[in-house]
Amino acid sequence: MYRLADDLALVHTVDVFTPVVDDPYHYGAISAANALSDVYAMGGRPILALNIVGFPRSKLPMSVLEEILHGGADKATEAGVIIAGGHSIDDPEPKYGLAVTGIVHPDGVVRNVGARPGDQLVLTKPLGIGVITTGIKQGKTSAAAAEEAIRVMETLNRAGAEAMIETGVHAATDVTGFGLLGHLHEMTSGSRVRARIHYSRVPVLEEATTLVHQGAIAGGTARNYEYLQPKVTFDGLEEGQRLLLCDAQTSGGLLMAVPADRLESLTAALRRRGVATAAHIGEITAEGDGRIEVTR
Repeated sequence: MYRLADDLALVHTVDVFTPVVDDPYHYGAISAANALSDVYAMGGRPILALNIVGFPRSKLPMSVLEEILHGGADKATEAGVIIAGGHSIDDPEPKYGLAVTGIVHPDGVVRNVGARPGDQLVLTKPLGIGVITTGIKQGKTSAAAAEEAIRVMETLNRAGAEAMIETGVHAATDVTGFGLLGHLHEMTSGSRVRARIHYSRVPVLEEATTLVHQGAIAGGTARNYEYLQPKVTFDGLEEGQRLLLCDAQTSGGLLMAVPADRLESLTAALRRRGVATAAHIGEITAEGDGRIEVTR
């Protein structure tokens, strides 16, 4: 963030990754939605973006690159963002993302720290995206499950951010590569609090529960799980459920810590804006060292 004036600050972010789905158009749209999400998570409004591209021009037809950029451009247009240019390099593996500039009022910035005891935790997209996309690479994911995951990943977090700004929250983050528990631990440790998650309330993509038991586990998910072992207490959960809570997400939802007296207002605001998932998954329990308890 960079403050320009008392009432205006810039938000800058960048995100680039390799394909998570086979269709180049959807890959482009997902990458764009994912990159825009960081601005939304901070309460900002994205306005400009630059394409960042790596592409194996000697191995794939340029029409594939055209479709990737088409998907990204359509998603940017949906968000009201102008793609003003970009940069490309010849690369053995396709890569695509955006460098995004947004604006925010300095007093309205939402950070991933600041959660307080008594706050309620709300999540706006289901987990299991990493399991589904890993299953796609392994040839295990059904067409219906892949289509549902694409729809979730392509959904902008704009409506969730608007509801968050309207209601007022103490902290928020988008759930991406560190998984739900990894991003929550960033919030709790930075806020010097402890949290409790109720697994039965956490939304999970239906086929992910089956695929995780079939070994559709991304390397990032396994590393998240290993890292979080000493920081999380799991009460009565089997390993597949624990892994889903650590699942590395692409273009995941917003995780918000909202004061208890504003919980109903937040969920109502989310529903008014058509946010399909508004799950009350837990609470901030006390001041502390960032530790998380997960119950069934």
